[in-house]
Amino acid sequence: MSLRFRHLTRAAIRALPAGGAITEHGITVLRSTNGDVRYSVNVMIDRQRVHRVIGRESEGVTREQAERAIEAFRTKAREGRLDLPTGRKTHRNFAEGAAEYLERLTVSGGKNMKDKRRHLDRYLVPYFKGYRVDRVPTFAVQHYARKRVTEGAKQATVNRELATLSHFFNSMARWKWIKLDDRPAIQKEFEPRKQVVILSREHREALMQAALGDQDPQAWLFIAIGLNSAMRHGEILRIKFEEIDFLNNRIYVPQAKAGQRTQPITPSLSKMLQKEREQRVMGDGYIFYPSRSGGALPHRASMAKQFQRCVIRAGLDPQKVTPHVMRHTAITTLVQAGVDLPTIQQISGHKTLAMVLRYVHLTSAHIDTAIGAIDTGMIGADTPELHSPAKCAA
Repeated sequence: MSLRFRHLTRAAIRALPAGGAITEHGITVLRSTNGDVRYSVNVMIDRQRVHRVIGRESEGVTREQAERAIEAFRTKAREGRLDLPTGRKTHRNFAEGAAEYLERLTVSGGKNMKDKRRHLDRYLVPYFKGYRVDRVPTFAVQHYARKRVTEGAKQATVNRELATLSHFFNSMARWKWIKLDDRPAIQKEFEPRKQVVILSREHREALMQAALGDQDPQAWLFIAIGLNSAMRHGEILRIKFEEIDFLNNRIYVPQAKAGQRTQPITPSLSKMLQKEREQRVMGDGYIFYPSRSGGALPHRASMAKQFQRCVIRAGLDPQKVTPHVMRHTAITTLVQAGVDLPTIQQISGHKTLAMVLRYVHLTSAHIDTAIGAIDTGMIGADTPELHSPAKCAA
């Protein structure tokens, strides 16, 4: 490293008064009140600020050592660029990675984009913007979570933000933007489970009637499928007519949370779908076609607004009744009917039985019925006399 110094010369350093400082080429020399001289560097390398105290003159540190320190930082940065993805000259910082992540998900039809964008724009990017995406330490994630809770955010809210952060890093690793080992550990904290809302039969009928009167001609079909299949919101929207087996009342689900599966449906729903197919000009393709052309997806991205209108029209609480409530209702109804858990798992598409067990505690009526099967009473006595000594004959 051969820098030319006009101000930071040896003569100028010797002439520095107490409290005086000289800065040139990112090197700062400061004379303290005790007469000692401190060397520090402050430079930008790969768009990151590097600020380090190199040492004091009394420790044998000189300007040349500060120069060598800067060169060492730059050499390390060059070495770090050797594993850059193809086409990049520098590493992404967090803000750049977040912008590209959101853009890529938007084009490919990512889920929960509104929430992901809000989490990143409002909270995650402002906090992590100074980090390279491949160098976010675990302790920074832990500090972020504690900071958000201290600021008044609920643990459930923080966990949703951490879920976005986790998906962000996992996606970058899958796209080869970072290595798997570059991902920080992200641990969510315990949060109290929300009360699961279940619709009564009267509520289900009211919701269905409200959907039939909605201005969107697909609203009633969305609710009919949700109540008669226990399918998730996104799974319903991705159904194609050619994936329905009307003879056996099954829907093939190629893309689901727990992998592809065959979804059983009720006979009445099968008839509804068959009639709907016969009335369509195009008998194949997605059931829930986009409401207008030019969308990023070949099917509806969401039916949340339509569902909310139907909920309000049915006299239900839109803050509690969401599309997922239809899934909760269907699964809980199966539990109440005494259906065995492995069968419920096949219908619900849950990955494990443990996840199905969450619904068992929602109702006790089927448990009371079951325990009645082993009810054994005593004939002719309410409180029998136990261990009575035998009476002796006179």
